[in-house]
Amino acid sequence: MTRILWRRLDTDGHDACRLARMTDGWRLDGVAAFSHDGEPCGLRYRVDCDAAWRTRAARVDGWIAGREYVAEIDRADDGRWLLNGAEQAAARGCVDIDLAFTPATNLLPLRRFALEIGAETAALAAYLNVPATRLTRLEQSYRRLDRTRYAYESPASGYAATLEVAEVGFVTSYPGLWEATGMPGGD
Repeated sequence: MTRILWRRLDTDGHDACRLARMTDGWRLDGVAAFSHDGEPCGLRYRVDCDAAWRTRAARVDGWIAGREYVAEIDRADDGRWLLNGAEQAAARGCVDIDLAFTPATNLLPLRRFALEIGAETAALAAYLNVPATRLTRLEQSYRRLDRTRYAYESPASGYAATLEVAEVGFVTSYPGLWEATGMPGGD
């Protein structure tokens, strides 16, 4: 099991996450506390992946601006995504989930693709931007610069930066958005 704590840079907030090996895959689970539109929020999240780092399911629950929030997410073997039981056509065919409020889910494509230095890949993701109640398609790309750095780009958001990444795959520096308050720890 590996653990990490991040500090949010664009607003008040922190995120604590752990990565655990399961019998048939991997699990990310964590809790994020942050300010959204000036209101305190608290969200727990869990993402289950198979052994090849493909998202199987995710859950987000907690509260945002005083309102309860629950998102049960499932990815079917045929590429369909369901959010609280409703099919999400915009995310069809995506392999990864991207939870907008945490840097934890960047680990999924980084581990799944295991890029060699100099290699680049597109990484489409089913994107949940809370408090939204739908998944959208997020186009992004990663290019591995060296052992610990990746050039990351998300054209729709206009964001591009060089991410620092720990050996386990957790982003430790996400310029302007997140930074680890210490290197990942583990058992």
